[in-house]
Amino acid sequence: MADIPSGLLEACVVVGAANDKLREVHQSHQQGKIKELPLLGAEVLQVHAPPFVTKESASSETHGHAPAFSRVQRRRSFIKKKKERAGIANGETAKGSDGGGGTTTEDISVPKDLDLIALPQLCFPGGLQIASEQREDSYHYLVFTDVFGNRTHAVVVQYYRPIQFFQDVGHQNGHLSSSKSSRLYTAYGICVISKYPYYNALRDCLSCLLTQLKPSWTGDFEERVKEFSAKLALVPIPPPGQLHVVFNLRPLQIGLPSREDKDRPAVDLDLHLPFLCFRPRQLLQIITSLLIEQRVVLLSCDWARLTLLAESLMLFIHPLVWQHPFVPILSRQMLDFLMAPTAYLMGCHLHHYEEVAAEVAAETDDLILVNIDDGTVSSSWSDGIDLPDVPLAAAECFITRVEGLQVHYDLEVCHLGDSTEVNARRAQRKQWQSKLNTHIQNITLELIVNIFREVHDHLNYEHRVFNSEEFLRSREPADQPFYKKVLETHIFHSFLRDRLTRKMDAFTRMELSTRTEAYRLRSMTESPRRPTMQELARKYTSPESRLSKRLGASLPNLGESGGSLVGPLRQTSFKNIQVDSGMKSPQRPVRFFKLPEFPPPLAYHYVQNYYQEMITLLGKAISGVASGDSSLLARYHYLRGFVNTVAGKRLDALEDFQNLYKTDTDIFPGELVNALVDSLQEGEQALADRRPEIKHLISRVKRDHERERARHVDEGVKRFQLPKKHMQLEDFVRHVQESGIVKDQGTIHRLFEALTVGQQKQVDPEIFRVFYTFWKETEAEAQEVALPASALEHLEANECVFKLSSSVKTSHGVGKIAMTQRRLFLLTEGRPGYMEVTKFRDIEEVKISSAPFLLLRIPSLKIKTTLRKETFEVNLKSEVDLWHLMVKEMWAGRKMADDHKDPQYMQQALTNALLMDAVVGCLQSQKAIFAATKLAHFDRMKLEVPLMVPKSTSETLKHKINPSLGLTSPQAVDVLLYTPGQLGVSSDSEGDGNPKLWCALSDGKVVVFDAASWSMQQNQIQVGTSRVNCMLGVDRQQVWIGSQDSVIYIISTRSMSCNKQLTDHRSEVTGLSLGERSEKYSPKVAYSCSAEGAVIVWDVSTLQVRKQFRVSCDRLQSVQLCNGTLWCCARDCIMEVLKNGMLHRKISLPEQLCGSPTAFSSLLLYHEREQLWTACIDVGELCVWHLREPTKPFQRIQLPDCEGVTCLIKVKNQIWVGGRGWSSGKSRGKIYVVDAQRHTVEKELVAHTDCVQALCSAEDRYVLSGAAREDGKIAIWKVE
Repeated sequence: MADIPSGLLEACVVVGAANDKLREVHQSHQQGKIKELPLLGAEVLQVHAPPFVTKESASSETHGHAPAFSRVQRRRSFIKKKKERAGIANGETAKGSDGGGGTTTEDISVPKDLDLIALPQLCFPGGLQIASEQREDSYHYLVFTDVFGNRTHAVVVQYYRPIQFFQDVGHQNGHLSSSKSSRLYTAYGICVISKYPYYNALRDCLSCLLTQLKPSWTGDFEERVKEFSAKLALVPIPPPGQLHVVFNLRPLQIGLPSREDKDRPAVDLDLHLPFLCFRPRQLLQIITSLLIEQRVVLLSCDWARLTLLAESLMLFIHPLVWQHPFVPILSRQMLDFLMAPTAYLMGCHLHHYEEVAAEVAAETDDLILVNIDDGTVSSSWSDGIDLPDVPLAAAECFITRVEGLQVHYDLEVCHLGDSTEVNARRAQRKQWQSKLNTHIQNITLELIVNIFREVHDHLNYEHRVFNSEEFLRSREPADQPFYKKVLETHIFHSFLRDRLTRKMDAFTRMELSTRTEAYRLRSMTESPRRPTMQELARKYTSPESRLSKRLGASLPNLGESGGSLVGPLRQTSFKNIQVDSGMKSPQRPVRFFKLPEFPPPLAYHYVQNYYQEMITLLGKAISGVASGDSSLLARYHYLRGFVNTVAGKRLDALEDFQNLYKTDTDIFPGELVNALVDSLQEGEQALADRRPEIKHLISRVKRDHERERARHVDEGVKRFQLPKKHMQLEDFVRHVQESGIVKDQGTIHRLFEALTVGQQKQVDPEIFRVFYTFWKETEAEAQEVALPASALEHLEANECVFKLSSSVKTSHGVGKIAMTQRRLFLLTEGRPGYMEVTKFRDIEEVKISSAPFLLLRIPSLKIKTTLRKETFEVNLKSEVDLWHLMVKEMWAGRKMADDHKDPQYMQQALTNALLMDAVVGCLQSQKAIFAATKLAHFDRMKLEVPLMVPKSTSETLKHKINPSLGLTSPQAVDVLLYTPGQLGVSSDSEGDGNPKLWCALSDGKVVVFDAASWSMQQNQIQVGTSRVNCMLGVDRQQVWIGSQDSVIYIISTRSMSCNKQLTDHRSEVTGLSLGERSEKYSPKVAYSCSAEGAVIVWDVSTLQVRKQFRVSCDRLQSVQLCNGTLWCCARDCIMEVLKNGMLHRKISLPEQLCGSPTAFSSLLLYHEREQLWTACIDVGELCVWHLREPTKPFQRIQLPDCEGVTCLIKVKNQIWVGGRGWSSGKSRGKIYVVDAQRHTVEKELVAHTDCVQALCSAEDRYVLSGAAREDGKIAIWKVE
């Protein structure tokens, strides 16, 4: 069986001095031979590790499952030798088999990766000191890292006990000590090791143990430690989320906080300690040294501070993960580790400072020395510290946040009385600490987000490429030294891998939630990046107004056409900070599960009873969870499944884990469940086959496991590199996409044609290099464009200068022609000024002419506009042909964008024009202009096929949006869903409150738009990898999505993530519908259907199946509820089914269609008129039926030039019909608007080049249509 995750305890080790050494020191001291007490070497005295009891050890039981939270097979033997001694140190009695002088051995199970050789040094890093008086107990913390980077954590307590020797070995429990004046004390260390970083909890556990050991040092010391260890082995680890585990270990109540999410470790230490030791700027220096992977040494005279500070720093840089040696405590024998040639984070005692600074620094010239006690950061090579500064905007934001932290507990509780109960005081302090930790984690996460926010803009997900040069070029000059170093690190490379897999972690959630509307609008354009007028205005203003340029909140608002060109500064008032902005969802109240009182932990039947009691308590907790609190329910099921696993109840455990699909799939323990499935015995397998839900879980787990094994685990991250050999079309497409110039395959194909005109169809690498260099140089030149104030006043805030001519003569004086995405204008020379030439939409004619100059005629460009009588003429000389092509392409793109209400045409035209510029610049030959004509896509379309938009379409069409933006090719819009907004809702509780448009694309991708601005709110939510068939807004908190893979995925509208699944269907889910409520407080139900005819009725609040039945048909496609009955649309028939599943009526295809190969595609119930409307796949007509007597259609409505219908919706008194038909001699996506009363076609709308696959209504004000792959766009239509 595979590894079962351990409980709280991995091992407990007792460390101390050897008995013979103690005897020698004691005797020498008694005889007065030593004046100074020596340091002794420590060794392992005891090791206690689970399993502590097994079924085999119980005489009345037979072989069975080992009941302990342990990994039994990952153990090795520790042979502990015990020699008969005349005297016993620290009260331990000899356990020889015969009490003689022989040696006995005991085979003890030890964790495989536990280094017992180095452990004594780490338990006593300063050496084991003999003392002449009793000393206080001292705690410190350890971290062990294996070769795979997995960390194990430990807490060590050092305590002193008197050295006692008995002259009479027969008197085992006697007590005879030396005189008080000559008594000596020796230190012992108890080290509790855990796979989990519960530092405070384990420290408290050791405190409880010492209260039991100290009253009298009796001979049962080893048994008490073993019993203590066995109790901790029984403690389960809480799952990620809001459920914490607490248990009594007298006299204290110990709490185990859960992890915030599965990607973060548990936080059980005081994260404000670094802020008590260092000022914010010094903390930024330490964080910088980690991000650029320096050799960092922490120094303190307190061993405990070293690990606590080091672990805090690891949490501060999350989600970046330290990849190098991490040894917070080095003993004096381990200082040579500091000579390591790699980056590291290590710690040692402050009295080694001079040695480290001198000797180690002589070998390694880049050591960062962090003095925790003095709060200083220095380097080994200079008096100062030569580290690049954290990007200014991010640093200023971090410092402002930190200055507002309240890190003093006494100030927080000075108005409160003191509790007389120790556990109440502890709980109060823990609650304060937990809130502060959360606050600090948000501040440090915001720092990381602000540093790396724009990394994703330079990623190519398809080819897993990061364009580091382009990213660096886009940074502020002062920030570039920092980024140059960070980009070369392992820690950043690992971070990139997570970004390229679109990992939805805390970083991504905060980055998404703090994007501004302006940023979202900008991200919806594919035009090449240039500085906007707003950014240029900021560039020439004061430095203070530039601080926030890189922060998301200060990005220009593309929706603003006027007003100030300088954006507002980011809000820096700490009181207004939303500290939970990056969290997955609003913080839920913490719940506690209290474990039963511990049994005698070394007796098998008591342990089994303990497990059973825990299972019973969890069952009661599950039944007491409030309806709708699925998150808490998931945690209880996880915990009970975990306990059932170690109790040997495998099928019950699988049933609990199965429930996680309906409550929270984020915490589903895939590896554990797979291990359980593999360990099922023959009898259990037979029982599992009789339980459908477990049988389905087993098959799914095995399928997912096989898929995971087949998947390539780590594809790595590539840096963009110029090609070194000739490229065929496929290679050329890949290199252009990796370069970040353009992603669209159609555009790249045209570019390939342009670069290979008149030659073999392959691109020379030198041509590509020149082309790429020209493109980047043009971008760089645009960054340096200096526009006069008069130009900034006339241009819109989001306009960018994309092309600037050389100085030329025009009909309005000498100057330079500038091109933005909206207009051409003249920058006059001499006295700098601005004169608008024309907006692209106002152009009437563009042609090449010639102007006389002395005896020559100079080529010129003439532009005639609708707003000016005279023609504008500019003598562009050798540039005239290129400008002619570019202006005509921009003019054609603008006209198509206006006609089709699709701004992307303008963006594509702009990209085409800039590619023409780069092609001409790199070819530098007579064929350059001819090559550039290959990219005149829209101008050619205008000439070849004038795309006249019908008047009815133009009047009804409001706007078009592209959900496939950023993808290499258009994706089919399979399903659309509109969810209304919620007025007066704060972002903390229910999202942003705006209406949303949900769009399902190919392969399980769901894109979400803010329906108030039509900006993309969520780039991609992945729901499986199969086609989405249907979507349903069940309530304001969840959207259900039916998939071809037979699963219903549930998306939370708060967190915008999918963490629930309904897996009861056995074939593809084809339809979803909301049930009617008979009474106000009756349970809300939803209906789902699958292709083979299964219909399931769901309780929405509990996600439990209330009823299921099957109808007989050929592919069930959808279900709708009307007047208490269910209408089912299948390919061959339409059925009215009662709620109990009985067939009431059945409607077959109309007689005239019975012999044809067609089938029903959709149905629409018109409740008010008691009508049923149906449509067929390959027939251009609608059939209207009476609900009372649906024997045959009483009305058939012919749809002009229609080839088939795919969808129907009712909007006001109209029926909107989506399908495909003929227009201008081509098959196009068409929408018919039918008057529901007169049964006539009112409008015929044509706006898609491919079949209309989806329709939805936005509160009867707009209708939204989505088209198949060739078009892949969403059209927004006005409803009259």
